[in-house]
Amino acid sequence: MTDPDSLFDVQVKRIHEYKRPHLNVLHVIALYNRIRRGMTGDLPPRTVIFGGKAAPGYLMAKLIIKLIHSVAETIDADPKTAGLLRVVFLPNFNVKAAHRIYPAAELSEQISTSGKEASGTGNMKFSMNGALTIGTLDGANVEIREEVGAENFFLFGLTAAEAEQKKRDGWHPQEAIAADGGLREAIELLESGFFSRGNRGLFRPLTQMLQERDDYLLCADYPSYIAAQDRVGRTYLRQEVWQKMSVLNVARMGRFSSDRAIREYCGKVWQARPVEIN
Repeated sequence: MTDPDSLFDVQVKRIHEYKRPHLNVLHVIALYNRIRRGMTGDLPPRTVIFGGKAAPGYLMAKLIIKLIHSVAETIDADPKTAGLLRVVFLPNFNVKAAHRIYPAAELSEQISTSGKEASGTGNMKFSMNGALTIGTLDGANVEIREEVGAENFFLFGLTAAEAEQKKRDGWHPQEAIAADGGLREAIELLESGFFSRGNRGLFRPLTQMLQERDDYLLCADYPSYIAAQDRVGRTYLRQEVWQKMSVLNVARMGRFSSDRAIREYCGKVWQARPVEIN
C-alpha cells in the first residue's frame, strides 16, 4: 500500500532520455542505499511515482521503464524500506489519469537537460495544484521560478550555456562517475544484476551510455540534483514551511492561466479585439 502521508514525488511525461527519468531512478537508488545503511534520520517517507509512455521503437526509453519496474520490485521486497520508500509506475498515463495525479503531487520532477526545452505545460499544472518544483533552468521552469520566487523552487544543474560549454570542452562522464561515490555505487549495482535478479547484462546498454557518452549530462548534474533532493527532504519535514511554499506556488501562478494567454494572442498576434455582447 502507498502511504498517503508520504511525500508524493512525481514524474509523469513522455519517456525520453533528455527528460532524464533515469536521473530520478539514480536518486531512488541513493535513497535505498541510505536506508539499507540505517541513515534515515533526515529522510521523510517518500513515494516516487512515475508515469508515461515510450515510442514503439525507442529501445532506451523502454529499458528505462523496465529499470523503474525492477528497482520498484527490489525496494518493495526489502522490509527495511517499509514505511520509508516506495516506487510506483502508473500504466497508460493519459489525461484522465492526470486529473488525479496533478492534484495529488507534492513534488514535481522537471529535470530535463537545460536547453532542451523539455519542460512545457506539465510543470505549470503541477505548480498550479500546489506541487513544489525540483528542476533545471529549462523551458517554462525559468518563468515559473521567476513567478513563484527562487526561494520556493528547488533549483539544480547546469544552465543551457554551461551545458553547451561542457560539451564543447569535451565531456568525459567517466571522470564525474569516478569523483562521486554515490553515483559510482548506483551504476555498479545496476551492472552487478542487483536490480535484475542476477542478470548483469540487462541494464548494460544504459550504464554503458552513461559511462561512455552521457549525451544529456546526467552525470554532470547528478551531485547538484542529489543536493537539491536533500533540501527537499529537509524542507518536507518542516510541514509549516512546506505548506507556505505550496500556497505561494498556487497564488503566484496566475500568469499562466489560459485567459491571460488568449488575451495576449488576441492583442499581439491576431490583433483581435473583444466584442461586447448585450
